[in-house]
Amino acid sequence: MKEGVSRLFDSHCHLDRLAPETTAGAALSAARRAGVGGWLLPGVRRRHWPDLLAIAAADADVRAAPGLHPMMAAQWDDSAATELAGLLQQPECAAVGEIGLDGMIDIPRRLQETAFHEQLQLAVAAGKPVLIHCRRAWGEVLAILRRERAERVGGILHGFGGSPQIAREAVDLGFVIAFGGPLTYPNARKRVEVLRGLPDDAIVLESDAPDLPPHPHRGEPNRPEWLPLIAAKVAEIRGWDSEETARITTENTHRILRRQSQPGNEPWT
Repeated sequence: MKEGVSRLFDSHCHLDRLAPETTAGAALSAARRAGVGGWLLPGVRRRHWPDLLAIAAADADVRAAPGLHPMMAAQWDDSAATELAGLLQQPECAAVGEIGLDGMIDIPRRLQETAFHEQLQLAVAAGKPVLIHCRRAWGEVLAILRRERAERVGGILHGFGGSPQIAREAVDLGFVIAFGGPLTYPNARKRVEVLRGLPDDAIVLESDAPDLPPHPHRGEPNRPEWLPLIAAKVAEIRGWDSEETARITTENTHRILRRQSQPGNEPWT
């Protein structure tokens, strides 16, 4: 890539869950050759949190976002809270995620809500933004974000499939909206409508690799190197060129992740 040209930022990439034959280092190298220059690694299971931090510690362009996915809410207890609070003090940790509510899984809502509330509280206390996972529970998620005053840290709505109205409410709370592979699918009308209605500073990119590959790779394990296919679709819909898309979406991601910086503590660049 030419010097001075903006690189893409992947705000949601599961480098700890790639195919067994693919190492994180190889995936990062391939993505760099494709024009990607930053990655945020969300947590799902507690036992994988050390893996996230280790990958981030080995590469200056990678940061971790440990947290418990709603489908793992039963793992949340005092011990998990203590461990997560400690990890949030590490320099490799830039956010908490992916956390939220999921109305499509067979996990009791009370467990999901407890894990969500308490992880939000830890994030706010540590000054870390949050990565939000939500399916069929947007009203409840927004209510909890307001109750915990999550606007103090902001964050990213991952895999967003909600309405334009929900997107606007989230943006008003200091959140940005991530667009991934589903935006490239022929039936992506609602996502296209949401993207068209957002301000420039509310748009970021995500691969969600190894899940949700972009067209024309549906049915294959997703790769971080395919993020430019998503960026190209965003550019088409917004009327941007490739450089504008990279610059705007990367600046937006950096802005969100720098919220945790304290006086005397240089932000991640």
